[in-house]
Amino acid sequence: MKRKVVLTCAVTGDGPLNPKYPDYPVSPEQIARACLEAAKAGAAVVHIHGRNPETGEGDRSPAVFKEIVERVRAENNDVVINLTTGMGGTFVPDPRNEALAHPTTDVGNAQERVQHVFDNRPEICTLDATTMNLEGGIAGAPDCVFMNTPGKLRDMAHLIREAGTRIEIEAFNPGDILLARKMIEDGHIDAPPLFQLCLGVKWSAPADVKSLVYMRDLLPEDATWSAFGVSRFQMQMVALSTIMGGHCRVGLEDNIYLERGVFATNAQLVERASRIIRDLGCEVATPDEARDIFRLRGRG
Repeated sequence: MKRKVVLTCAVTGDGPLNPKYPDYPVSPEQIARACLEAAKAGAAVVHIHGRNPETGEGDRSPAVFKEIVERVRAENNDVVINLTTGMGGTFVPDPRNEALAHPTTDVGNAQERVQHVFDNRPEICTLDATTMNLEGGIAGAPDCVFMNTPGKLRDMAHLIREAGTRIEIEAFNPGDILLARKMIEDGHIDAPPLFQLCLGVKWSAPADVKSLVYMRDLLPEDATWSAFGVSRFQMQMVALSTIMGGHCRVGLEDNIYLERGVFATNAQLVERASRIIRDLGCEVATPDEARDIFRLRGRG
């Protein structure tokens, strides 16, 4: 029997948009449509951020998430929904005095960062076990820190457990895995854990074989894991993760190109990743197979 590989599509992140990309999904209707198209192309899981439909900027308001989820569920109640909780963790120091927060800082408390999880009860949501530097420079934005302190992560993990949602731990660096392991050992995150290894983000672990092998080997023995690479490394990581026994993620959050100079759609990225998975002798998991592999509660 061929091994089943779960393919997740991260349809849109919350970062700055490339102004040259045509019709990037920003409104709830567009984001939901992107989810449905990705699912039709073969993605078992869709990973969702919110955006402001007027400005295109990241928007973590519960109303935006609720509209996206309701639109997806109205047309496809089979695909597994995975909501981010990473929004609301951006501390922007004022360049004139880094002891003070710049007005663009967006740091919410634990309840604020998971309220949309309580409202929508997705089967999965992410928990970013990381704090890392993010470089400014886009539209004059200052440097910032994606900030997730251990205490905040513990509080968020407890709230997510109350919502009945499975945590997908996002790890960008080896130390993130060590922090997550401590949280699992102390009972803040349920075992067996689900990890997403995030490679190629600037100033974090590179998207290469050595990094993936090292981080995979740091995982608890009972962990289920996926990996992704950003930009031109996206499909390479699909192949590497499949070969190494993991699962995969693609999508416009991580890479907007099908090839150099050619913009992609989420569906096209899913189709290409699916071909790679099949060419390597595996099969792409259905949503229900993904539920079994990821130990999800099932559709509510």
